[in-house]
Amino acid sequence: MSQVVIENPIINSPFEEPKSHFRFDDDGITNDVVQQRRISSYFIPVAQPKKKGKQLVLDTEWTAERIKPNDEINRIRARVALWRQGGYPGITKMSSRLLEYWTDPERERKLFFCQIEALETAIYVTEAAKKYGDVWIDNYLRDSNESANPDLFRIAFKMATGSGKTVVMGMLIAWHALNKLANSQDGRFSDTFLLVTPGITIRDRLRVLLPNDPDNYYIKMDLVPPDLRGELNKAKFVITNFHAFKCRETVKAGKLTKAILGNGDKSVFTETPDQMVRRVCRELGNKKNIVIINDEAHHCYRRKPDGEDVRLTGDERKEVEKREEEARIWISGIEAVKSKVGVKAIYDLSATPFFLRGSGYREGVLFPWVVSDFSLIDAIESGIVKVPRVPVADDSMQGEQPTYRDLWLRIREHPSMRVRGPRITGAEPQLPAALEAALQSLYSNYDKYYRRWEQNTEARENGQTPPVFIVVCNNTNVSKMVYDYIAGWEKPLPNNSTVVVPGKLDIFSNEGNGQWRARPNSVLIDSEQLESGEAMSSEFKKIAALEIEEFKAEYRARFPGRDAEELTDEDLLREVMNTVGKPGRLGEHVKCVVSVSMLTEGWDANTVTHILGVRAFGTQLLCEQVVGRGLRRMSYALNSDSKFEPEYAEVYGVPFSFIPCSGSTEDPKPPLPVTRVRALEDRIECEITFPRVIGYRYDLPTDRLSAEFTDDSRMALSTAEVPSWTENAPIVGQSSIHRLDELKSRRPQEVAFLLAKLVLEKYFRQDGEKREDRASEHRFDPDVQAWLFPQVLNITRQWLDECVTCKDNTFPQMLLLMELAHDAADHIYLSIVSSAGGEKRLLPILRPYDAVGSTRFVSFDTTRPVYLTDPRKCHVSHVVADT
Repeated sequence: MSQVVIENPIINSPFEEPKSHFRFDDDGITNDVVQQRRISSYFIPVAQPKKKGKQLVLDTEWTAERIKPNDEINRIRARVALWRQGGYPGITKMSSRLLEYWTDPERERKLFFCQIEALETAIYVTEAAKKYGDVWIDNYLRDSNESANPDLFRIAFKMATGSGKTVVMGMLIAWHALNKLANSQDGRFSDTFLLVTPGITIRDRLRVLLPNDPDNYYIKMDLVPPDLRGELNKAKFVITNFHAFKCRETVKAGKLTKAILGNGDKSVFTETPDQMVRRVCRELGNKKNIVIINDEAHHCYRRKPDGEDVRLTGDERKEVEKREEEARIWISGIEAVKSKVGVKAIYDLSATPFFLRGSGYREGVLFPWVVSDFSLIDAIESGIVKVPRVPVADDSMQGEQPTYRDLWLRIREHPSMRVRGPRITGAEPQLPAALEAALQSLYSNYDKYYRRWEQNTEARENGQTPPVFIVVCNNTNVSKMVYDYIAGWEKPLPNNSTVVVPGKLDIFSNEGNGQWRARPNSVLIDSEQLESGEAMSSEFKKIAALEIEEFKAEYRARFPGRDAEELTDEDLLREVMNTVGKPGRLGEHVKCVVSVSMLTEGWDANTVTHILGVRAFGTQLLCEQVVGRGLRRMSYALNSDSKFEPEYAEVYGVPFSFIPCSGSTEDPKPPLPVTRVRALEDRIECEITFPRVIGYRYDLPTDRLSAEFTDDSRMALSTAEVPSWTENAPIVGQSSIHRLDELKSRRPQEVAFLLAKLVLEKYFRQDGEKREDRASEHRFDPDVQAWLFPQVLNITRQWLDECVTCKDNTFPQMLLLMELAHDAADHIYLSIVSSAGGEKRLLPILRPYDAVGSTRFVSFDTTRPVYLTDPRKCHVSHVVADT
């Protein structure tokens, strides 16, 4: 089936109930428009690859069941629609007034239909359903909660990222508080609120829900009639992140003191759940029966007691264990609040309110207490969010999906992606060819966006900040390597000084005139550490030290009367991160963000145009969360049809696919027994270290060089290694072609020169060491045998003419991509070796990073037979039978 291109994907008004939708079939999007609203379904579709055949891991899991309807949500939606058509009967006068105010067609600031529908549903379920024969809704919700959240009554709203969840929270607060203040005897409502978030960013952003905040939404978004706004000041609020639910130490004491006085019981030195609740809810006074609002509520659940999980290994297992611990803290905290002060209702808001892998439920099972659904495709067709465009075709011949769609599967085994220890200081970042090409290709497309912004003088004068490119990496080492490649790095010189090497992507480079720029274009962020509110790890502080100092200097320049040293490093980086895309703020000039792990949920930058995933995506939730960071629109201006114009986000490396959202499903199959094989700390004396050898080189005579070209000297370039073009396509909307045009424009002489230079730097050094870094200028270090350069250059030119074949749409300049350049240098060197006579002495070549291995880094899971090791002789816990 040919790729469908739909000129304009926006077919519905954001302010009215959707009246039509694009039909999907088993091959993906069609251009058939169905003249009715899409039902709430068991999937979220994305652009399908043009290549046919078996799908990769994330696609195969859901193919057979991806179109199952969410029956309960559709039944509730239908009942709410009838109630709406009848004029909202059976509710309080205050609720009627608020609904009339929110839906007034003459409103200057109109609310999105999805926001109004969420409140209609909450009001109907609470006030009207039982009166109109829908007792089943309350019974269904109570049964669903009893099985998953005993003694709690949760109601969830599924709303796509960028569809305005904070506004819905404000509407919920206004509805509850104003009803309670109008009739204090009505037990259905409360004027006391606890808002819980997954991190500090969202916690701080939700201050707009405090009536006394200067930017409060009740005025800014016109959520409350002017004569009632003063009443909201009587309500009580606490906004916190879930980390506050963790019981803290009440007495500071050493390990020995705790062991002696506590008799082994650590709990005597920590808060009881009641004490924790008193601390968290102190500002609520003596108020009882409060309302809790959970933002990004997919983090809040209790593991299914009798659930069985799929087999998890390595980093994925660690991620699941951490996620489960966070979920346990959150749900336990809410249970403690209910026990201590009472909870009237709990409202969950999330774009992805379903259970995750490792929860005991099948991955992707929708929280059964979800009552309304406005999905990503609904938001796209209404123009509320940007359209994510993912690769659907390229001229690579590898795999069933385009290279840049499932990038991690192509690069995960590369040595630079598997580094455990720190890289050697001063070593140039070495990226896999596919990753380097993906960066170059996506950057080439970003350049067009940037130049368009740069040329729009009026927009820049009005405060429009540059487009933002984000990279999400799997760990600190990889993020630092990618960051150095993008932004630049410090190279040590023989005189113990350093020189700043520019980043490979010019717009993002932090180098200027041989020094670090005072205002960095790119930043490196560990979102998870910043969001917890706890101190950053020493490892991350070390690699971000220069970045922190640069922003402190800028802070002093912006605010002469303030002391930057009073800010913690965490506060400073958090301020930079949270003000990306905001004019006049510390992060306004940032053009590229490289993040460790997930980018902050609630990060509300609306200038993100390009996203690159450099990590595993074991769950479709993670795919949608990462893509969601780029979905907030920049412009909300309506066209002549009262609709929004489409905006796009270009996405590489995120295997976004159909997301299952079923309310009920079969239990997962029992997993195979798994054994964790790991290094044991109490056996450190048995540690074994070893050199990491990646190859060998010959120690050759250097008076005169020649080359003998054989079949082994030949090198063929094809799009199987690196696609020369990539087509990015949205679910609906126009496709975008990305090419390596900038690379192709480089001169052939430069290719020969830099390849010859690399051969010398790798194999002809006076110190006998192998080096893989490349200087930013065409000159040699003193260690390089520079007098051999003319000979090597002639050999290189001859090799390029005789031995390089360009297939498909490739071109010789692709040899400038680092991994291909090293392959070429190896071919040239082996040709020189072949022509050398006499005895050849073989020397090892060590990795430029992580050069020394150790058994201390052993940690993996296996389902194979294992044998326990002797603690006196072996550092590792088990031996695995290779059978």
